[in-house]
Amino acid sequence: MPLIAISLAIAALSATQASAQVPAGLAVPDAIVVATLHAEGAQIYDCKPGADGKPVWQFREPIAALVQDGKTVGRHYAGPNWEHMDGSAIRGKAAATAPGATSNDIAWLKLDVTEHHGEGTFATVTTVQRLNTQGGMAQGPCEKAGSYRSVAYSADYVFLRKRS
Repeated sequence: MPLIAISLAIAALSATQASAQVPAGLAVPDAIVVATLHAEGAQIYDCKPGADGKPVWQFREPIAALVQDGKTVGRHYAGPNWEHMDGSAIRGKAAATAPGATSNDIAWLKLDVTEHHGEGTFATVTTVQRLNTQGGMAQGPCEKAGSYRSVAYSADYVFLRKRS
């Protein structure tokens, strides 16, 4: 039992430190952290005609494993959706954005949860923050419409719920 208490204390401290660095537009001051999971995966892009008719990389979907303590505990995919191995799942909608640290890093996000499925870790989540992104931005020319590009990325996802 003491090991569980220590793990929970470390997780709470890590979540507090992460939230202290969140840009004001992404902050959720009245929320409680349910879980903080690391994601490793890819952002997938389509080569499609842009407004000027020239082909450009356009975001299609994310594909990532959600990791906690070195173990995969779920997945993140198009929707955007997050599924936990305990059977709970959520879908979100972007509510706010902040730039990544470099031009190679996808944006940080605040997403409002629009759908819940199942019981478990994600059952009470109302907001998701995507923070500490690394990579994920499509770079370089897109020359052939219909081609795809997979760009590796990582991020921390903070799952929050409203205070009771």
